[in-house]
Amino acid sequence: MKDLHSELSAAQKFSALLARARSGAGAGASRANLLALGLAGFCFVLYTVLSVSRHRLMLTTGYDLGIFEQAVRSYAHGRLPVSELKGHDYPLLGDHFSPVTATIAPFYRLWPSPYTLLVTQAFLLALAVVPLTRWACRVVGTAGAAVVGLGFGLSWGIAQTVGFDFHEVCFAVPLLAFAVEALGNERWRAAVAWSLPLLLVKEDLGLTVAAVGTYIALRGRARLGIVTAVAGLAGTALTMLVVVPAFNPDGVFAYFDKVPDGSASGAPGLLAHYTLGLVTPAVKQLTMLMLLAPTAFLALRSPLVLIAVPTLAWRFASANEAYWGTKFHYSAVLMPVAFGAFVHALMKVRGQKRAARWPDTVCTGLVASALFTVLALPLHPFAQLAGTATWTPGARVAVAERVLELIPDGKTVSASNRFVPQLTHRCTVMVLGLPQNQDAPEWVVADTAEPQGWPIGRDQEVAEVARFREKGYEVVAEEAGVVLLRRP
Repeated sequence: MKDLHSELSAAQKFSALLARARSGAGAGASRANLLALGLAGFCFVLYTVLSVSRHRLMLTTGYDLGIFEQAVRSYAHGRLPVSELKGHDYPLLGDHFSPVTATIAPFYRLWPSPYTLLVTQAFLLALAVVPLTRWACRVVGTAGAAVVGLGFGLSWGIAQTVGFDFHEVCFAVPLLAFAVEALGNERWRAAVAWSLPLLLVKEDLGLTVAAVGTYIALRGRARLGIVTAVAGLAGTALTMLVVVPAFNPDGVFAYFDKVPDGSASGAPGLLAHYTLGLVTPAVKQLTMLMLLAPTAFLALRSPLVLIAVPTLAWRFASANEAYWGTKFHYSAVLMPVAFGAFVHALMKVRGQKRAARWPDTVCTGLVASALFTVLALPLHPFAQLAGTATWTPGARVAVAERVLELIPDGKTVSASNRFVPQLTHRCTVMVLGLPQNQDAPEWVVADTAEPQGWPIGRDQEVAEVARFREKGYEVVAEEAGVVLLRRP
């Protein structure tokens, strides 16, 4: 009887300990979720405010917000995506393979506005904060998770994306964040499930899917990894060689000419380009430095960082200099990989046998990461929110708004690049001065005083206005350099 009583008592104690452990784990999970959602909410508000303010100030452009709005507008009306900005009824699936943008169409039907795209982008980018923060909370606690979550959310790659219109890669950022978190915790099937939709975001991301598959195969799940890698490579090949050319008016994938093939420089030049040329000029080295610096270079201690290689490889192999640096949206997909590798490295350090040494490495890394985040903020678009100009549109913006309101809905308009996204939700719009937009529009609106300078400069803008005037277009309004013409 005594033995039975002892056994029952031990069982009760064990049950009590297990209950306390579960309670502690539940509380920890709740804290992690609360922190992750709080930081994501903060970032969502930040991104939305910056995007909306830039659009109100007419700092967004036809290339690219206007193009994507025309695509979503097409989907919303039950058509395949076309863009007058690329040419008359230009099929956008013949430019890039991004059918994922169709998911915005139901929301656009309810709120047909460029703000729909900008708010959607803000939500998707902020969503990526959640898995990285929750993971970091399990690894380094609440304070460390705050450093990781804010470090990612305020990173330069995300900032440049928010500060430059809308782009389809905003869908890839949360998918990669969830995929990298799953890889770091060896949830292989979940990682594949999060990775495969990347094939619908953009044609080059199949290479990233292949990198995920390769990682899984090397970690021991050979069959799953190989199948995933093959799916990624096949997806990229299919879209670049078959799908996009099938929709393209010229029957080609137009971006192959961005990568040198040796026809101009010969074999020696081609060899130099794909060896030393991948890390030179110095702007490429700066991009890699900026990618790793927010993680205090600890990301290099995780093999997950190799998932960034395909994106860096095609960018650095390209002859387009815009791909090499830290501007625009091209680095958005690198940020969740870098910060996921950062958390994974911290987890590996903590799991080392000589556990007494890990706090120094972890604390140093987190402090360095936090310092970089703070010091880099003034260098990127988030700093614009500290300026009064962001909150008080000037007199010229008010003038432009009055002039644009004179254009009736449903008309065809040739407009300066910065005026385009102010009209794409209610008119058929082309960019003024581009050769593919030579049809006679019903309306022409131009900024001859302070044009963006791309794709045409001020002198050409003035010349285009003069050309339409010579063709008999009537001046409807002209104020502060904003000129509105109407076809008779």
